[in-house]
Amino acid sequence: MARRLPDWLDGWMRYTHNSEPCELYKKWVGISVIAACLRRKCRLEWGVGAEFFPNMYIVLIGPSGARKGTAMKPALEFLRKKGIHLAAECTTQQGLIRELNRSTTGADVDIETGVIKGQHSSLTIFSPELTVFLGYGMRELISYLTDWYDCRAPWIYRPKNKELVDEIPATWVNLLGATTPELLRATLTEEAWGSGLLSRIIFVYASKKGKVVAAPTLTKDEIAVKDDLEADLDDIMITEGEYKLTDGLWNEWVSW
Repeated sequence: MARRLPDWLDGWMRYTHNSEPCELYKKWVGISVIAACLRRKCRLEWGVGAEFFPNMYIVLIGPSGARKGTAMKPALEFLRKKGIHLAAECTTQQGLIRELNRSTTGADVDIETGVIKGQHSSLTIFSPELTVFLGYGMRELISYLTDWYDCRAPWIYRPKNKELVDEIPATWVNLLGATTPELLRATLTEEAWGSGLLSRIIFVYASKKGKVVAAPTLTKDEIAVKDDLEADLDDIMITEGEYKLTDGLWNEWVSW
């Protein structure tokens, strides 16, 4: 399938141009949409015993009125339209585990070997009010998010004093959230700051909205770009397999 846009993220920036959030918010929301659609079907091998998947923990940070929710709103429309498995905005740890388990899909059995392949449990957490999702002092939830970031396969959960065991075959959790600096401090305990979760989160900060848009209407060009974005996401969603770095990119990476 031929792509309509030379670069999906550039198209996203064109589509959201006539809106008030800052450019950084828009860009990182677009990156999160791409990640959500790739899911655990793509990977990058990285040395001995290491591989990276395209999940990201992205949190927009800024005061009230910085248009964090405005930046995220068009992403939700795209993700719902494409059938991306989204977590409930307010849930318990056990509820989130069940959501992750229910998201398991893509199991193909090799006829010759009988091996199950291509299976993935891909879940996106979309939370315009991240403190509502995290709650206050939710130590277990914070430890789960820290653990899931590395996309372990399988991930086994045994509730205390219970025989029932949940085994998720191939975890993959993507997060897009937003909050204020004050609420972030109030939500996270001292243990959370040293848990490793924060080192896994890309915090995108803006002190105010990007611009004032008095007439936030879509132009003909933006409507056309939206159609192209949706069509290209269909192609992104069926992408799978290993990505490989070119020699040129390796050289740039090592130098950097």
